[in-house]
Amino acid sequence: MNNNTKGILITALGVLIMSFESLFIKLTSISPFTFSFYLGICMFLSMMITLLIKQRDIIREVTKTSFYIFILCGILMGSANIFFIWAIKSTTAANVVLIIGTGALFTSFFSYLFYKERIKINVLIASFFMIIGLLIIFNDKIGVGSLKGNLLALLCTMTFSLSFVFMAKHTKINRIALTAMTGMALAIIAYFVSDTIRIDFYNLSVVAVMGLIITPFSRVLIFNGTKFINASEVSLLLIIETVMGPIWVWMILKEVPSSYTFVGGSIILLTLIVNSMYIMKKE
Repeated sequence: MNNNTKGILITALGVLIMSFESLFIKLTSISPFTFSFYLGICMFLSMMITLLIKQRDIIREVTKTSFYIFILCGILMGSANIFFIWAIKSTTAANVVLIIGTGALFTSFFSYLFYKERIKINVLIASFFMIIGLLIIFNDKIGVGSLKGNLLALLCTMTFSLSFVFMAKHTKINRIALTAMTGMALAIIAYFVSDTIRIDFYNLSVVAVMGLIITPFSRVLIFNGTKFINASEVSLLLIIETVMGPIWVWMILKEVPSSYTFVGGSIILLTLIVNSMYIMKKE
């Protein structure tokens, strides 16, 4: 198995696991900041236990390998998680994951901005159609999806994409330690912006399952994928969450997206599929 195939499989599994997050967030009744605070603590504990068992000398390694990028990526990913949770609480899961599906557009832009990587013609063409899809979804201001939730999803996409670009260039950063740092940043940011951190047992149990298992291990798999494939390819694989995220929510909670989401989402989804097929055929 070559590195590119390995990277695609690892990342695809991570994104599939991550697709359950929308459902878990919808199952809770607490504020996005309270949710983020406990999610961050659970992520940090889960990854630190893993590090203590498997890699006890990791602290020395982290401080020697791109330490500032390590901190920056942790803060970016922590912020992206808050935007994601807040967006899911504010609009439909379909709106959020469809907007996140446009991540390839932003990773290409940031790769050019920071590392002068040439933007490929297929990405430019795909970006044009994805922007049309986004404009249709954002036109749904008074329907099921809210403008606030859509904007938060866009902020989430941009911060996720930027962190992927940096991670793809710094492959030696330990991905488990980075996930622990993400959890710490998430908890600290949420603590200072949250009105309360009170939580009942039911909501805590839902957050714990997501924070101890689903989120940290999906992120480790996705982060590891960036060692073998570029940031744009990682973003394209988010199509799995784009498809599966709303399906889990629809199956369990019967949340039906608006007609704007169906039209705009179909354009985005079709664009992602065609672009992915083009890349696979070319390679």
